[in-house]
Amino acid sequence: MWRRVASLSSSVSSSFLAQTASRLNTWESLTTGIAQQAKGVIAPKEKTPFITFVLGGPGSGKGTQCIKIVETFGFAHLSAGDLLRREIASKSADGAMILNTIKEGKIVPSQVTVKLIQKEMELSYNHKFLIDGFPRTEENRVSFERIIGVEPNVVLFFDCPEEEMVKRVLNRNEGRVDDNLETIKKRLTVFQALSLPVINYYSEKGKLYTIKAIGTEDEIFEQVRPIFAAFEKRPSL
Repeated sequence: MWRRVASLSSSVSSSFLAQTASRLNTWESLTTGIAQQAKGVIAPKEKTPFITFVLGGPGSGKGTQCIKIVETFGFAHLSAGDLLRREIASKSADGAMILNTIKEGKIVPSQVTVKLIQKEMELSYNHKFLIDGFPRTEENRVSFERIIGVEPNVVLFFDCPEEEMVKRVLNRNEGRVDDNLETIKKRLTVFQALSLPVINYYSEKGKLYTIKAIGTEDEIFEQVRPIFAAFEKRPSL
């Protein structure tokens, strides 16, 4: 913010006025930055955030494709599942509640997940965000748009047969608390009941891109690549 320099006597040269104003501006900029850092606040980004939601059931391969998108197009990858698991490991006040909710195959309260996503966005210097596994419900969607204040630019939906998703999850052996047959079945049931309305909503908005998630990683990515390649040609990205 520019500070108006108080009027000096007419004998002061204009160059001295300019130097004084410049020093005041520099000092104000530095002190404001220090105050913001002390509060954990990141200065606003120059560009409007470009947001992509990545949806699909457990084992649909969306996480692997997110890695390829990040490497190719330079997005910041925010995995809702990873953020929730990290919160569990941190032993925070919400951690126990999140763990119990996930074990039951239920959806973590929207405000909790959005808060974690918002924190990561504020800490990032990137303006392009790939948000993996969110929103999973209409409540998630509404909460995100209300709290963050923006809608996604792109929504990817990785469409994969249920039996293939179950096989992939059971074979990945990553030690996740929700990677067991009982929980997978609950998660698939929840996904079909609650996530399909979100998918339909963004389809009607013209923002949904459905990816057939069968084949090799490279074959699937060849369906994804043209979507972001087209956006890259636009000044907004």
